[in-house]
Amino acid sequence: MRTTILSLGTTLALCCGSAAAAERAVPIPPPVTDEPLHASPGVETVVLAGGCFWGVQAVFQHVSGVTMAVSGYAGGSAESAHYEMVGSGRTGHAEAVEVTFDPSVITYGTLLQVYFSVAHDPTQRDRQGADVGPQYRSAIFTRDDAQRRIAQSYIAQLDTSGVFGRPIATEIADPMRFYPAEGYHQDFATLNPSHPYIVHTDLPKVENLRRLFSTLYRAEPALVTAGGPRT
Repeated sequence: MRTTILSLGTTLALCCGSAAAAERAVPIPPPVTDEPLHASPGVETVVLAGGCFWGVQAVFQHVSGVTMAVSGYAGGSAESAHYEMVGSGRTGHAEAVEVTFDPSVITYGTLLQVYFSVAHDPTQRDRQGADVGPQYRSAIFTRDDAQRRIAQSYIAQLDTSGVFGRPIATEIADPMRFYPAEGYHQDFATLNPSHPYIVHTDLPKVENLRRLFSTLYRAEPALVTAGGPRT
């Protein structure tokens, strides 16, 4: 990822190396199998992993109906849910984002459409661009059987269509406890818009969201530091 011990020049080179993959967005159809919008407001969550959590968080913070998107870790133990340890690739954790959403505004299946289309490249296994290791794997940590069924159906639908040109590598994982990341990782793209990694890798994802999902795009992000959507 974007390690703090690298010089700015080295970091910039690393980010540029992964920029092409990050900027690639694939228009895909919505899932055939999905839950309908709920009749009244509520709260649901989904935990999604797709490479560096800075960019995944940034994308979902700009999606209408999302009330919170928190960077963190999923797949390992509480003892190892720390950035320095997760970066070793030996903890079982993936960098992940817990997305809280209102099912009367947006469906779980639509969130998966954004996830597969613009948030990351679901055909890469244990990596995203220059970020390599199992901590950068593509994974959906389902909360219940309904989420698992919809995710499985959607992956099969996209693979059958051949829209990505390669099989989807996203794993559908059992429910796991989610551990929020350290405070300095939260809202990183918004708070550090000039950071080379954000400029070359993550801002293009947000722009792809605006371009491909104009009816879902929200200009003001739902920030963790602000307790929810900005008004």
